Amino acid sequence: QVQLVESGGGLVQAGGSLRLSCAASTRTLSTYTMGWFRQAPGKEREFVGRISRGGSITYVADSVKGRFTLSRDNALKTMYLQMNSLKPEGTAVYYCAATGRLYSETEKYTRQENYDAWGQGTQVTVSS
Repeated sequence: QVQLVESGGGLVQAGGSLRLSCAASTRTLSTYTMGWFRQAPGKEREFVGRISRGGSITYVADSVKGRFTLSRDNALKTMYLQMNSLKPEGTAVYYCAATGRLYSETEKYTRQENYDAWGQGTQVTVSS
């Protein structure tokens, strides 16, 4: 079972940038599709984006499209979330997740129940 640890959260002004990291403890990270989710206070956890095993395919939610970018370095066993032009509504706890399963329906990667491992989360606060 892969273990995940997020880092890089903090306080940033609206319009600013942050890069989150997700470090994995596993023999081979390339066997996992990775994702980012976030949960704002009083709201349900929502999908942010996901990246394929090799890193060649990424998909982000419409709410962050054009501002957030996912990448990964399997040799370093780390995934990243570059967040630009942050908005106050981006204030949330950000979680990384991993799944070893392959889904033919890509929509399944947007659902948290289809991931097998989760990090503890890192807080991002965007001030207006």
